[in-house]
Amino acid sequence: MWWRITRSSMAFFKEGETGKACSLFHEMKRQGVVPSVGTYNLIIDALCKARAMDKAELVLRHMTTNGAQPNTVTYSCMIHGYATLGRLKEAAKMFREMKKRGLIPDIVTCNSLMASLCKHGRSKEAAQFFDSMTAKGHKPDIVSYCTLLHGYASEGCFADMIGLFNSMKSNGIAADCRVFTILIDAYAKRGMVDDAMLIFTEMQQQGVSPNVVTYSTVISAFSRMGRLTDAMEKFNQMVARGIQPNTAVYRSIIQGFCKHGGLVKAKELVSEMINKGIPRPDIVFFNSVINSLCKDGRVMDAHDIFDLVTDIGERPDVITFNSLIDGYCLVGKMDKAFKILDAMEVVGVEPDIVTYSTLVDGYFKNGRINDGLTLFREMLCKGVKPDTITYNIILDGLFRSGRTVAARKKFHEMIESGTTVTVSTYGIILGGLCRNNCADEAIILFQKLGTMNVKFSITILNTMINAMYKVQRKEEAKELFATISASGLLPNESTYGVMIINLLKDGAVEDANNMFSSMEKSGIVPGSRLLNRIIRMLLEKGEIAKAGNYLSKVDGKSISLEASTTSLMLSLFSREGKYREDMKLLPAKYNFFDRFG
Repeated sequence: MWWRITRSSMAFFKEGETGKACSLFHEMKRQGVVPSVGTYNLIIDALCKARAMDKAELVLRHMTTNGAQPNTVTYSCMIHGYATLGRLKEAAKMFREMKKRGLIPDIVTCNSLMASLCKHGRSKEAAQFFDSMTAKGHKPDIVSYCTLLHGYASEGCFADMIGLFNSMKSNGIAADCRVFTILIDAYAKRGMVDDAMLIFTEMQQQGVSPNVVTYSTVISAFSRMGRLTDAMEKFNQMVARGIQPNTAVYRSIIQGFCKHGGLVKAKELVSEMINKGIPRPDIVFFNSVINSLCKDGRVMDAHDIFDLVTDIGERPDVITFNSLIDGYCLVGKMDKAFKILDAMEVVGVEPDIVTYSTLVDGYFKNGRINDGLTLFREMLCKGVKPDTITYNIILDGLFRSGRTVAARKKFHEMIESGTTVTVSTYGIILGGLCRNNCADEAIILFQKLGTMNVKFSITILNTMINAMYKVQRKEEAKELFATISASGLLPNESTYGVMIINLLKDGAVEDANNMFSSMEKSGIVPGSRLLNRIIRMLLEKGEIAKAGNYLSKVDGKSISLEASTTSLMLSLFSREGKYREDMKLLPAKYNFFDRFG
């Protein structure tokens, strides 16, 4: 009877019905049928493959309770299951439990654990495990090496990667196509194509023939860099060797020609794909290319790709048009962006909220506020409902143009429409009020939101601290700064910058110095802009020695003197400057200022 139940369980597992299979397993228990180790292993393996690790763990515990001894297969299934899910602690625990029972893990189990470590960016730990395998007499196989090489490659550990590669030969493992492809891909992805080609050459010198994946890796790298002659050379080479280019190869080289001006060749390659029966790139592929070009400010090139899309008979969708609109908005060509909207309607593609929001944002950022508001009204008339992003764009644009009354009205309209108001929305409103000399109104709103338990961002708190200082509510500003940590946030450079600058404005130089020290102790490195401003303020106050302390932090690399700081120092410490005698208080490298006058 037990074998019939087991067979039924396995049938359910194969069909993915783990619940029914588990029910049958419980039926075995109810009827007093004791499964064999093999039966337990089948059930555990099926549960692990179904990612039902908690149930697999229960079956394992039931197995040991009933006197059935788990074997290597049992633990291998459990380790592989946990490792696949990235639950490394549980996988390691199973590995230790397995060894305690005197069971020796096979190479497949070891490789599974290594693969999971590498996948989660823990190649150093995988390497330690690899070394322990060797020390205990387990000979790593080609899969072991490929796993660790790929882990090193993913993390950019090139020295470790090459060291491991060089050790293969001395350990009697011959590098195959997979190994060389991993190395080539590692260099290619970081733009080190010439290094990748050295590996490609060495590969063939060792008698290992590249396959379609190897060629795809090399061609893709050349295409990304615009080295299209080299890409085509490798493309033609693989064809001459009888290796048929696949979809990935064609897509990468077509993308290269699209991005680097070879549209005629791109169209030719698309036709070649069609003639060979290979699915041609779809609109999703071309949308990616168009969007990338638009983000780089190359909207005219993107429009050329758009024309190519229609030439090959592919139908542009709303994403295609939205990308082009965004591209024209980014370069300030609003009239052309609006023509794209007209073109959409001509070909029967309905504009969506993204289309209108992008155009409105473009109008606002290019100073055409009224055009943006007109389009917003047209959008409403066409039944397109604005979302939070749309309202945020309009609110931000109105506040930046100084139209606070219109912004307030639009905010009330947003609330009445039932559109979700987010923390970002509140940040725009509070920042906009402060920017337009309505700090008291902003503080009242901020306090009201606080009673509503709105979770503020650190950016909002920075804005409000500065606003409180601006209207001389200094104690409230200090109290708000003191409560930041209690609110679950951490002060950033901007937070400390707001405090330091306002303390210096009030003449509280020592308090400002203490605040700067607190910032450094918290691990925040001051930026060049903040440091230059502090130096200028101290110099203007005649605090030469203290300014000198900050000047000693200027390293000329990540932090350098701004032109305005240099100009101020020149006027103060030149031969006619009023602080020429105090120049000795500055770091020695700034003593050259006395040569000017």
